[in-house]
Amino acid sequence: MKVLVDMNLSPRLATLLSDAGFEAVHWSQIGQATDSDLAIMVHAKLNDFVVLTHDLDFSAILAATNADKPSVVQIRPGDLTPEALIGPVTLGLRQCELALADGALLTIDAMRLRLRLLPLKTA
Repeated sequence: MKVLVDMNLSPRLATLLSDAGFEAVHWSQIGQATDSDLAIMVHAKLNDFVVLTHDLDFSAILAATNADKPSVVQIRPGDLTPEALIGPVTLGLRQCELALADGALLTIDAMRLRLRLLPLKTA
């Protein structure tokens, strides 16, 4: 699985994900800090990445565009240090691998994983 770590998370998280067996890259390695969330989403979709973020704007973009890709993983816990995140993120990516390959929004918080398939339906 290819994971694109958003600017609002540490580049160290991409390194830890790579160490855990994922193909991970931090946005700072391929884009500019000033690039829009939409630009990141377009790049992720075109290059088959799952976006890993702490930003709720990505799920809003998925909802507004009725997109079926890219998959987005939102991290919601309070401790955003890479060492605190690597366990829950790795677990979530592995448990939801098939859904994320097809298109999904995965929210990881301190207590649970929440998975929604794409496109997001409003009703």
